[in-house]
Amino acid sequence: MPNMKIPRTDMPQQEPAVRAKNFLEVATGYTQQMALDEASRCLNCKHKPCVNGCPVNIDIPNFIKQITEENFEGAYQVISESSSLPAVCGRVCPQESQCESKCVRGIKTEPVAIGRLERYVADYHNANNKEKAVKPKSNGHKVAVIGSGPSGLTCAGDLAKKGYEVTIFEALHTAGGVLQYGIPEFRLPKAIVNKEVENLKDLGVSVQTNMVIGKVLSIDELMQDMGFESVFIGSGAGLPRFMKIPGENLNGVYSANEFLTRVNLMKAYQNNSTTPIMHAKKVAVVGGGNVAMDAARSALRLGAEEVSIIYRRSEAELPARAEEVHHAKEEGIIFRTLNNPVEILGDDDDNVTGIKCIKMELGEPDASGRRRPVAVEGSEYVIPMDCVIMSIGTSPNPLIKSTTDGLDTQKWGGIIADEDGLTSREYVYAGGDAVTGAATVILAMGAGKKAAAAIDKALSEK
Repeated sequence: MPNMKIPRTDMPQQEPAVRAKNFLEVATGYTQQMALDEASRCLNCKHKPCVNGCPVNIDIPNFIKQITEENFEGAYQVISESSSLPAVCGRVCPQESQCESKCVRGIKTEPVAIGRLERYVADYHNANNKEKAVKPKSNGHKVAVIGSGPSGLTCAGDLAKKGYEVTIFEALHTAGGVLQYGIPEFRLPKAIVNKEVENLKDLGVSVQTNMVIGKVLSIDELMQDMGFESVFIGSGAGLPRFMKIPGENLNGVYSANEFLTRVNLMKAYQNNSTTPIMHAKKVAVVGGGNVAMDAARSALRLGAEEVSIIYRRSEAELPARAEEVHHAKEEGIIFRTLNNPVEILGDDDDNVTGIKCIKMELGEPDASGRRRPVAVEGSEYVIPMDCVIMSIGTSPNPLIKSTTDGLDTQKWGGIIADEDGLTSREYVYAGGDAVTGAATVILAMGAGKKAAAAIDKALSEK
């Protein structure tokens, strides 16, 4: 009879007052003994419900069993059969709403810390395994992948393992997509992302940066002139949205995309960085998702004295991971929930001086099932601010749509694709945020994995 009273193993982390002043990783990782203790909590369920909760269907009980036997490399091999980015997913995947939410142990106590164990195993492999992946024998087929974010990297990796000659075309100067420009160093060290990209290169994947598909090359040119038999579009959702309120064009107003790109990709937090960024004293971040938390916590680390999250619903409706909200609160981020901006105020030099908000209350549920926020008449007030970061969502960049004939898209810009990622163009597939709009890393990986299988099937039958 398993011992159901064994507590979940806490994750060691930097103290809040210390980490709020640096960009080092917040969570410092399990020790070997911690990993063994946590792995011992797994019930090794016969029906493996946790696997069904994983978008890439990792054999979770098997990899945890390998940990209990101290076969950490074997555990990594189990994970890598399904996931191309284990060190990434172990850090940023929302396990609490996916695999861990299905954990039988979680019915009466806390679920097994699957994500923390995945991170431990991946870090163990990266620290101890120096062998490079071997490029498989070519099967003679060429596939182009647009975008090097999680969906593109996953699709490229799965196809490369089957012998496809894969070329990734990345618009920016560094591969990794949102893993590079969107997620801060203190949550996902870039050395880990770079290592995953290098692993793909060892498999034979070619990565071409500074290649804006739709400008430098079109999809038609890739297929008709360059010999690519199939194309996967994993270009993400990098077009920021704004509220269209007065003052959004003032100096000191950023989209979260621009702000985080300057911080993460351009290393604006480093003392020797030449990338300009505002070191504001009072910062407002509008939005309540993970990106908003990343922007707020980055602003704090850049030296802000006061950082506020402004969100129009209540704290219960915050879409960010509970862990990220908890960490932000520990670090001193102020949560101004049930508030909505109506105007950004500025001085005669067009610099931000404040943000005018109106208080909200929750009404009847809307189409999403969440209670609709309703403005409280006459409740406007001003919060002094010198920087405002808009984090209210993103849309797919319209460039590929506008330069590709016959590619059907949604009204809001998302590419229309079936379950396998097939678009309205023959042999052209799409997945991740380019199809769904902004979502999670693991869901994008799942889409890349499905598309890779569908591309393999289609070209095998060609």
